[in-house]
Order: sequence, then C-alpha cells, then structure tokens
Amino acid sequence: MRPNVPSSVAFSLGPGPLTPAVRALVAANVVGYLLTLVVPSLSIWLGLVPALMVERGWLWQPITYMFLHGGLFHLLFNMLALWMFGVELERLWGTRFFVRYYFITGIGAAATTTLASFLPFGFADAIYGSVTVGASGAIYGLLLAYAMTYPNRPIYIYLVFPIPAKIFVIIIGAISFLSSVTDTGGGVAHATHLGGLVVGYLYLAGRRGQIGSTIRSQFLRWRMARLRKRFDVHNGGRSGDGNRWVH
Repeated sequence: MRPNVPSSVAFSLGPGPLTPAVRALVAANVVGYLLTLVVPSLSIWLGLVPALMVERGWLWQPITYMFLHGGLFHLLFNMLALWMFGVELERLWGTRFFVRYYFITGIGAAATTTLASFLPFGFADAIYGSVTVGASGAIYGLLLAYAMTYPNRPIYIYLVFPIPAKIFVIIIGAISFLSSVTDTGGGVAHATHLGGLVVGYLYLAGRRGQIGSTIRSQFLRWRMARLRKRFDVHNGGRSGDGNRWVH
C-alpha cells in the first residue's frame, strides 16, 4: 500500500528553473562550444588574444571570448555556476540589469587581462600571446554580486564544507590575485577571474554610492587636516568644555 504524502510537500534542487537571461546565456555558450568543436580555428578568431586585439584590431574579442570554452568540463562548471548564482540574481534584479551586469563584468575581465599583458613582469608575455576563453570572468562577477547580496549564505566547498559567501569570495579573490602574478603556464586565466571580481565590486559599489561616499569622506578628512595645519588648530579649551577645537 502506497503511503499518503501530503500534497504540500515539495522537493527542489538548487535555485529552481532557468530564468530567461540565464537560459539564453547557457544556450549561447553551448552553441559556441559546439562551433569550436567543428571549426577549432574559431578559438583564435573569437577568443581573447591581446596581441591580435592590439596588432590587428580584433576588438570583438572581449565579447565573443565569453561564449567559448576550452573543454566540456570547463563549460559544465561555468554553466552550473551560472545556474546556481545567476538565477537568483536575475529574479532579484530583473533581466535587464542582470544582463547588463553580466556583460560589464565579462568585458571588464577581458580589459583586465589585456592590461595585465602589458605589465613589465614575466607572466605578462604569456598572457599577451595566449588565447583566453570562457565565461569565468562574468561568473566570478556573479559570485561577487551573490556574496554582496547574501553575505552570510553558506556555499558548500566540495559539496561538504559550508562557508559564508563573503568569506568564499575573499578566498577565491586572494587565490586569483596570487596566481595571476606567480602562475605563468597553468592554462587558467587568473587575471580574468580577478578582473571579474574587481569590476563587479566597483560597479555595484558605485551604484550603491559606497565609492562616492568613501571619496567624499577622505576628501573632507584631507581638507580638515589642511585647515588645522594652516590655522594651527589644536586640542584644548577650558576645563569641563570637553574635547574642543580652539585656534
């Protein structure tokens, strides 16, 4: 005899069904991956190669590189992360803002990679002539946005160890920074990952007014310090007046 299960009981895995923008991005990435299987040379044309952007003017690459991947597991991992973190953010932000943020962080990650290729360090030469592909820059931007939106929500490392989203992003940001300046041949675009994090933070913090308020606060402190020095202001005052500023 089959046990009675209340109709109100429901089971779900992950954030739920794909949202419109996430669905379209997944489809575009799958198509891009299949095209490179058929025509491998497309990775050179559509991937991110700073040397070709500078010397031949292939300025479409900061956009098209996001839809190519270096292997099946690379594609699956990025699309899984896009689903896990992108669906909830798109529901919260709306499709238009989500798409704008996704491309800003992806293109910003490409710009970071290109700028890194001009640095006077050994790793820059490898970046300048290599091909970078994948949605990882935009995915890291989504991770950053998720951590800023839900800082204490747990993310399970290896599906076992829970860690708050804000701590998780700090860890992967530190790893990306250290790897970008020490790893010269790992095949992982650490500068791109770091760029996605940094550009995502600057964009979201700028919209929230955090950057502007910080700059204004620092400017006012600088002005006050100059005025105190100029007019020889010092702590003092009569007893009982508390901590007053006098000339």
